[in-house]
Amino acid sequence: MKPRMNTKKNVVKKVPPKLQISTLAPGLERLERAMAHQGLASRRESKDLIMRGMVTVNGAVIFEPGFGITIGKDTITIADGANSGKESMLIYKARGIETSKTSDKNQDLHDVFPRYRHLQPIGRLDKDSEGLIILSNDGTLAKAITGIGSKVSKTYQVKTRENVSESALRKLASGIIIDSVITKECETKRVSPNSFTITLHEGRKHQIRRMCDACHLTIESLIRINIGHLKRGTMKPGSVLKLSPADITKLKQ
Repeated sequence: MKPRMNTKKNVVKKVPPKLQISTLAPGLERLERAMAHQGLASRRESKDLIMRGMVTVNGAVIFEPGFGITIGKDTITIADGANSGKESMLIYKARGIETSKTSDKNQDLHDVFPRYRHLQPIGRLDKDSEGLIILSNDGTLAKAITGIGSKVSKTYQVKTRENVSESALRKLASGIIIDSVITKECETKRVSPNSFTITLHEGRKHQIRRMCDACHLTIESLIRINIGHLKRGTMKPGSVLKLSPADITKLKQ
Protein backbone atom coordinates (compact mmCIF):
# COMPACT_ATOMS: atom_id res chain seq x y z
CA MET A 1 0.00 0.00 0.00
CA LYS A 2 1.47 3.36 -1.04
CA PRO A 3 1.93 5.99 1.68
CA ARG A 4 -0.41 8.94 1.47
CA MET A 5 1.19 12.07 0.05
CA ASN A 6 0.99 15.30 2.05
CA THR A 7 -0.73 17.70 -0.35
CA LYS A 8 -0.79 20.58 2.08
CA LYS A 9 1.67 23.37 1.29
CA ASN A 10 3.85 24.74 3.98
CA VAL A 11 2.39 28.00 5.20
CA VAL A 12 4.78 30.70 6.31
CA LYS A 13 3.19 32.87 8.92
CA LYS A 14 3.98 36.54 8.67
CA VAL A 15 5.19 37.96 11.91
CA PRO A 16 4.40 41.64 12.39
CA PRO A 17 7.53 43.75 12.70
CA LYS A 18 8.48 44.88 16.16
CA LEU A 19 7.89 48.48 17.00
CA GLN A 20 11.05 50.53 16.77
CA ILE A 21 11.85 52.04 20.11
CA SER A 22 14.08 55.10 20.14
CA THR A 23 17.33 54.57 22.03
CA LEU A 24 17.90 58.31 22.35
CA ALA A 25 17.47 59.99 25.69
CA PRO A 26 14.30 62.10 26.08
CA GLY A 27 14.67 65.53 24.53
CA LEU A 28 17.23 64.48 21.92
CA GLU A 29 16.65 64.22 18.17
CA ARG A 30 18.49 62.25 15.50
CA LEU A 31 21.02 64.41 13.68
CA GLU A 32 19.79 63.49 10.19
CA ARG A 33 16.21 64.33 11.17
CA ALA A 34 17.20 67.62 12.77
CA MET A 35 19.07 68.61 9.60
CA ALA A 36 16.00 67.90 7.48
CA HIS A 37 13.75 69.87 9.83
CA GLN A 38 16.11 72.83 9.67
CA GLY A 39 16.13 72.70 5.86
CA LEU A 40 19.85 71.95 5.66
CA ALA A 41 19.28 68.89 3.45
CA SER A 42 16.75 66.13 2.86
CA ARG A 43 16.82 63.08 5.16
CA ARG A 44 18.63 61.04 2.51
CA GLU A 45 21.08 63.84 1.74
CA SER A 46 21.68 64.43 5.46
CA LYS A 47 22.54 60.79 6.05
CA ASP A 48 24.98 60.81 3.13
CA LEU A 49 26.66 64.03 4.28
CA ILE A 50 27.05 62.74 7.83
CA MET A 51 28.57 59.42 6.76
CA ARG A 52 31.03 61.30 4.51
CA GLY A 53 32.22 63.35 7.47
CA MET A 54 30.84 66.62 6.12
CA VAL A 55 28.79 67.52 9.21
CA THR A 56 29.93 68.88 12.56
CA VAL A 57 28.00 69.38 15.78
CA ASN A 58 29.46 72.08 18.02
CA GLY A 59 32.66 71.84 15.97
CA ALA A 60 33.10 68.05 16.22
CA VAL A 61 32.77 65.87 13.11
CA ILE A 62 29.93 63.35 13.49
CA PHE A 63 29.71 60.15 11.41
CA GLU A 64 26.55 58.65 12.96
CA PRO A 65 23.18 59.77 11.44
CA GLY A 66 21.44 58.72 14.65
CA PHE A 67 23.63 60.89 16.86
CA GLY A 68 21.41 62.68 19.37
CA ILE A 69 21.37 66.46 19.53
CA THR A 70 19.44 69.05 21.53
CA ILE A 71 17.37 71.34 19.31
CA GLY A 72 18.05 75.00 19.96
CA LYS A 73 21.25 74.26 21.84
CA ASP A 74 23.57 72.29 19.56
CA THR A 75 24.96 73.93 16.41
CA ILE A 76 24.98 71.94 13.16
CA THR A 77 27.40 72.97 10.40
CA ILE A 78 27.85 71.53 6.91
CA ALA A 79 31.35 71.70 5.42
CA ASP A 80 31.99 74.11 2.55
CA GLY A 81 31.54 72.43 -0.81
CA ALA A 82 29.32 69.67 0.58
CA ASN A 83 26.41 70.89 -1.52
CA SER A 84 28.51 71.85 -4.55
CA GLY A 85 26.14 69.96 -6.84
CA LYS A 86 23.22 72.21 -5.89
CA GLU A 87 22.32 75.08 -8.18
CA SER A 88 19.51 77.63 -7.91
CA MET A 89 18.75 80.40 -10.39
CA LEU A 90 16.32 83.31 -10.09
CA ILE A 91 14.59 83.78 -13.45
CA TYR A 92 12.40 86.59 -14.74
CA LYS A 93 9.76 84.76 -16.80
CA ALA A 94 8.24 86.72 -19.65
CA ARG A 95 4.52 86.81 -20.31
CA GLY A 96 3.42 84.18 -22.82
CA ILE A 97 5.92 81.58 -21.57
CA GLU A 98 4.70 78.54 -19.62
CA THR A 99 6.40 77.35 -16.47
CA SER A 100 6.13 73.75 -17.68
CA LYS A 101 5.04 72.79 -21.19
CA THR A 102 1.39 71.77 -21.60
CA SER A 103 1.47 71.67 -25.41
CA ASP A 104 4.12 71.26 -28.09
CA LYS A 105 2.89 74.57 -29.54
CA ASN A 106 3.88 76.47 -26.40
CA GLN A 107 7.26 77.55 -25.07
CA ASP A 108 8.24 76.86 -21.49
CA LEU A 109 11.15 77.90 -19.27
CA HIS A 110 13.39 75.08 -20.50
CA ASP A 111 12.87 76.22 -24.10
CA VAL A 112 13.86 79.78 -23.22
CA PHE A 113 16.69 78.77 -20.88
CA PRO A 114 17.98 75.46 -22.35
CA ARG A 115 21.20 75.62 -20.30
CA TYR A 116 19.06 75.07 -17.19
CA ARG A 117 17.21 71.97 -18.36
CA HIS A 118 18.77 70.10 -15.42
CA LEU A 119 16.91 72.41 -13.01
CA GLN A 120 13.23 72.31 -12.13
CA PRO A 121 10.87 75.23 -11.44
CA ILE A 122 9.88 75.78 -7.82
CA GLY A 123 6.19 76.58 -7.87
CA ARG A 124 4.42 77.93 -10.91
CA LEU A 125 3.62 81.16 -12.72
CA ASP A 126 0.85 80.95 -15.32
CA LYS A 127 1.38 81.72 -19.00
CA ASP A 128 -0.34 85.12 -18.86
CA SER A 129 1.73 86.27 -15.87
CA GLU A 130 5.34 87.38 -15.71
CA GLY A 131 7.98 87.85 -13.05
CA LEU A 132 10.21 85.95 -10.69
CA ILE A 133 10.48 82.17 -10.44
CA ILE A 134 13.29 79.94 -9.19
CA LEU A 135 14.84 77.03 -11.09
CA SER A 136 16.72 74.63 -8.83
CA ASN A 137 17.82 71.05 -8.10
CA ASP A 138 17.70 71.69 -4.34
CA GLY A 139 14.82 69.66 -2.90
CA THR A 140 14.94 71.27 0.53
CA LEU A 141 14.73 74.73 -1.04
CA ALA A 142 11.66 73.65 -3.01
CA LYS A 143 10.05 72.36 0.18
CA ALA A 144 10.88 75.58 2.03
CA ILE A 145 9.17 77.67 -0.66
CA THR A 146 6.17 75.53 -1.62
CA GLY A 147 5.72 73.03 1.23
CA ILE A 148 2.99 73.08 3.85
CA GLY A 149 3.93 75.60 6.51
CA SER A 150 6.20 77.58 4.18
CA LYS A 151 7.09 81.02 5.53
CA VAL A 152 8.20 82.37 2.14
CA SER A 153 5.72 84.98 0.92
CA LYS A 154 5.27 86.12 -2.69
CA THR A 155 4.37 89.66 -3.73
CA TYR A 156 2.62 90.54 -7.00
CA GLN A 157 1.89 93.79 -8.80
CA VAL A 158 -1.60 93.76 -10.29
CA LYS A 159 -3.10 96.12 -12.85
CA THR A 160 -6.84 95.94 -13.52
CA ARG A 161 -9.16 97.34 -16.16
CA GLU A 162 -11.40 98.81 -13.49
CA ASN A 163 -10.49 101.18 -10.66
CA VAL A 164 -9.97 99.29 -7.40
CA SER A 165 -12.07 100.40 -4.44
CA GLU A 166 -10.88 100.39 -0.83
CA SER A 167 -13.56 97.83 0.00
CA ALA A 168 -12.18 95.51 -2.71
CA LEU A 169 -8.67 95.80 -1.26
CA ARG A 170 -10.00 95.00 2.21
CA LYS A 171 -11.95 92.03 0.85
CA LEU A 172 -8.88 90.65 -0.92
CA ALA A 173 -6.78 91.07 2.22
CA SER A 174 -9.26 89.42 4.59
CA GLY A 175 -9.86 86.35 2.42
CA ILE A 176 -11.93 85.09 -0.51
CA ILE A 177 -13.69 81.73 -0.62
CA ILE A 178 -12.27 79.58 -3.44
CA ASP A 179 -13.50 76.00 -3.87
CA SER A 180 -15.24 76.21 -0.49
CA VAL A 181 -11.98 77.16 1.29
CA ILE A 182 -11.18 80.73 2.30
CA THR A 183 -7.80 82.10 1.29
CA LYS A 184 -5.31 83.05 3.97
CA GLU A 185 -5.15 86.66 5.06
CA CYS A 186 -2.75 88.68 2.93
CA GLU A 187 -1.50 92.24 2.49
CA THR A 188 -2.69 94.67 -0.18
CA LYS A 189 -1.39 98.14 -1.00
CA ARG A 190 -2.67 100.61 -3.56
CA VAL A 191 -0.23 101.79 -6.25
CA SER A 192 -2.64 103.78 -8.46
CA PRO A 193 -6.42 103.95 -9.01
CA ASN A 194 -6.32 100.69 -11.01
CA SER A 195 -3.23 98.92 -9.66
CA PHE A 196 -2.09 97.45 -6.35
CA THR A 197 0.35 95.00 -4.80
CA ILE A 198 -0.73 91.86 -2.99
CA THR A 199 1.46 89.63 -0.80
CA LEU A 200 0.34 86.01 -0.47
CA HIS A 201 1.36 83.47 2.15
CA GLU A 202 0.13 80.46 0.16
CA GLY A 203 0.11 79.35 -3.46
CA ARG A 204 -3.18 78.09 -4.87
CA LYS A 205 -3.76 77.65 -8.59
CA HIS A 206 -4.65 80.93 -10.34
CA GLN A 207 -5.29 82.33 -6.87
CA ILE A 208 -4.98 86.06 -7.58
CA ARG A 209 -6.99 85.85 -10.79
CA ARG A 210 -9.79 84.00 -8.99
CA MET A 211 -9.68 86.41 -6.04
CA CYS A 212 -9.94 89.41 -8.36
CA ASP A 213 -12.74 87.73 -10.29
CA ALA A 214 -14.69 87.43 -7.02
CA CYS A 215 -14.28 91.19 -6.60
CA HIS A 216 -15.39 91.85 -10.22
CA LEU A 217 -11.93 93.03 -11.23
CA THR A 218 -10.44 92.23 -14.65
CA ILE A 219 -6.68 91.70 -14.57
CA GLU A 220 -4.70 93.31 -17.38
CA SER A 221 -1.23 92.46 -16.04
CA LEU A 222 0.09 90.33 -13.20
CA ILE A 223 3.77 90.45 -12.20
CA ARG A 224 5.47 88.54 -9.38
CA ILE A 225 7.93 91.09 -7.99
CA ASN A 226 9.15 89.39 -4.78
CA ILE A 227 9.83 85.85 -3.54
CA GLY A 228 10.54 86.18 0.16
CA HIS A 229 13.40 88.67 0.49
CA LEU A 230 14.31 88.36 -3.22
CA LYS A 231 13.16 91.42 -5.16
CA ARG A 232 12.75 92.09 -8.88
CA GLY A 233 14.96 95.18 -8.76
CA THR A 234 16.24 95.91 -12.27
CA MET A 235 15.49 92.41 -13.61
CA LYS A 236 13.53 92.27 -16.88
CA PRO A 237 12.00 89.42 -18.92
CA GLY A 238 14.83 86.99 -19.72
CA SER A 239 17.06 88.10 -16.82
CA VAL A 240 18.87 85.44 -14.77
CA LEU A 241 20.51 85.74 -11.36
CA LYS A 242 22.36 82.97 -9.52
CA LEU A 243 21.26 82.71 -5.90
CA SER A 244 24.01 83.02 -3.32
CA PRO A 245 24.41 80.56 -0.42
CA ALA A 246 23.25 83.39 1.89
CA ASP A 247 20.06 83.86 -0.16
CA ILE A 248 19.31 80.14 -0.09
CA THR A 249 19.91 79.90 3.66
CA LYS A 250 17.57 82.83 4.28
CA LEU A 251 14.81 81.25 2.14
CA LYS A 252 15.13 78.00 4.10
CA GLN A 253 14.83 79.65 7.51
